[in-house]
Amino acid sequence: MIRLDKFLSEMGVGTRQEVKQYIRKGKVEVDGEIAKRPELKVDETKANVTLDGERIGYASYVYYMLNKPSGVVSATEDKREKTVIDLIKGQKRKDLFPVGRLDKDTVGLLLITNDGNLAHRLLSPKHHVDKCYFAKVQGNVTKDDAEKFAAGVNIGTEDEPEITMPGKLDIIKSDDLSEIRLTIQEGKFHQVKRMFQAVGKEVVYLKRERMGSLILDDNLAEGEYRMLTEEELKNLLF
Repeated sequence: MIRLDKFLSEMGVGTRQEVKQYIRKGKVEVDGEIAKRPELKVDETKANVTLDGERIGYASYVYYMLNKPSGVVSATEDKREKTVIDLIKGQKRKDLFPVGRLDKDTVGLLLITNDGNLAHRLLSPKHHVDKCYFAKVQGNVTKDDAEKFAAGVNIGTEDEPEITMPGKLDIIKSDDLSEIRLTIQEGKFHQVKRMFQAVGKEVVYLKRERMGSLILDDNLAEGEYRMLTEEELKNLLF
């Protein structure tokens, strides 16, 4: 059982103060009766709650797959930049956050949720969750680079080394502008870019395609998002 105003604000229909105004104006009904008190306790699993006649269902957790575009920051809020949370439109919860961070100019798969336990499981290196990236790299990527990545490379300095966990580098095209896929299980700051810098090359385009069992939907254009399917969520949770 939770307070009615908390129920509605968590479902993204407004702030707690806005929700209280809706209730005072008689806009909210619970099980067919006009609700008169914001503190009214409701069973979030059974109650039929409506606002202006539209039913508001309650979900403890929500999960969005976003195809992150370039130029947007992976943050919940930013005073100067547009954030990935700003891309989620309509009714949305106030406790959403991105699972991990993609650089401002990196595109691709980003999970938006309010499930902290799942986020921790996906991001913790000890859980060995694969993150797969497609990249275009300035310079000829070679088998030698792949072997170095498999052994772990130093993305720090000689005085303060920072050795990565082994990564799987698949070379799609080796040329002046190479194309590759890289699978890693960490998420260090600018990690993919720093790994290639460590072997004398520069990433000029980077896209995350997969995180664990979750694969970016080809039908999502950059900036578009959708709820996870039941099967996607089941595979992530179990």
